[in-house]
Amino acid sequence: MRSRQMWAASLGLVAFLALAGLALDRAFQSTAQSGMRERLHSFALAYANSDFDREGNVIPPWDPPDPRFKRPGSGLYAQIVMEHSRWDSESTQGPDLPIGKMLEPGQQVFEGPLKIRQISGAEGQAYRFGYGLMLSEDEHEVPYTVYVLQDSTALGRQVAAFRAALWRYLGGAGVVLLLLQMFILRWSLRPLGVVIDELKRVQTGTAAGMSEAHPRELEPLTESINAFIQSERENLERQRNTLADLAHSLKTPLAVLRSRLDSDTGEAELREEVDAQLRRMNDLVSYQLARAARSGHQLFAAPIEIEPQAEQIVVGLEKVYSSKGVLCEFEIAAQARFHGETGDLQELLGNLLENAFKWAKSRVLLTVAEGEQVIGRRAGVSITVEDDGPGIADERIAYVLQRGVRGDERVQGHGIGMSIVQDIIKSYRGELHVGHSQELGGAKFEVTLPGGF
Repeated sequence: MRSRQMWAASLGLVAFLALAGLALDRAFQSTAQSGMRERLHSFALAYANSDFDREGNVIPPWDPPDPRFKRPGSGLYAQIVMEHSRWDSESTQGPDLPIGKMLEPGQQVFEGPLKIRQISGAEGQAYRFGYGLMLSEDEHEVPYTVYVLQDSTALGRQVAAFRAALWRYLGGAGVVLLLLQMFILRWSLRPLGVVIDELKRVQTGTAAGMSEAHPRELEPLTESINAFIQSERENLERQRNTLADLAHSLKTPLAVLRSRLDSDTGEAELREEVDAQLRRMNDLVSYQLARAARSGHQLFAAPIEIEPQAEQIVVGLEKVYSSKGVLCEFEIAAQARFHGETGDLQELLGNLLENAFKWAKSRVLLTVAEGEQVIGRRAGVSITVEDDGPGIADERIAYVLQRGVRGDERVQGHGIGMSIVQDIIKSYRGELHVGHSQELGGAKFEVTLPGGF
């Protein structure tokens, strides 16, 4: 990129300097020719004041406007052309000059360069200025034309000297500008080089992401790269969590099936139970796959009754933990509704209730209350699960809520149930509070989900 920009800028600079030099050269030539025209015009005015004798012969000024008019072949010549005669300055002796035609009175002509033959025989060029005049004497008008010529040698030397100086200075300026341009390009592209180096470190794994010390123009690029890296890491973590969550979700239906197989259940009842648990597992698999594909809950969702979902989960848990004889009580407000995905509610209640059944001695209490009502918004919901187990010490609450951590290593489980609960609560912008149950004496998990639109 640096080389392409350098080549492009260099070609642009060379083209600009060439065009600028050409324009300045043309401007200088035009100015020099204009200056020559003015000089020749002033010489013509001096000879326009010449006198004429009775025969119509020209009597030029005693002192010519320039001494070169008296020096043969000097390069500065004067002619006065009349209808039947012509006067030439002394400088015209030798060179073969073109003869001008008569001009109308007041007419001015500037011509050139015209070919002339020098005294030495070599061909040269000259510029000519002509001025048409009218002499009035004794009611007679005598037209005549004054021509002043100057060879182009002096003008050529001026143009050559100017061109040499012009291209010398432009060349020097071009070299300086090219060096300055190289420095500016290196300086301006240095942040991009830093970004490339950091990206290489990210690719090799020596850096976790792009730093924030970049120019404002590159911040969108580095932020996009960091967002992409973070998204990829989150996707990978989500995939891992999804597999773990799916395994955890299937644990309870599998445990129910195992307990029914180990019991003396009739074939018809067993087939019915297997069919119910298979449907539940199929729903769980579909839910987990859909949950992995989306990033949060639906903003507008139909309200779901909580009690039927809770009863279905509790029936299965009572079969799994039938040996403990745990009794689960409901205190569910009739107007309380869950606004979200059915699968989210099942996962939330399933993990909280299973955790309570696992640690309870004989009682579990599920309390559902309607949340605060905000005008123009639907009400939230509060879900509380309590048990009469040993509870959780305050200093171990944060530790138990970590993914993969179990409250007691002797108790079977994957240690990800509470992590699933926290993920769901987070997606609904809710809160989870873990404490001590005043009524049952064990652990208390309270989920508060805010209202929505």
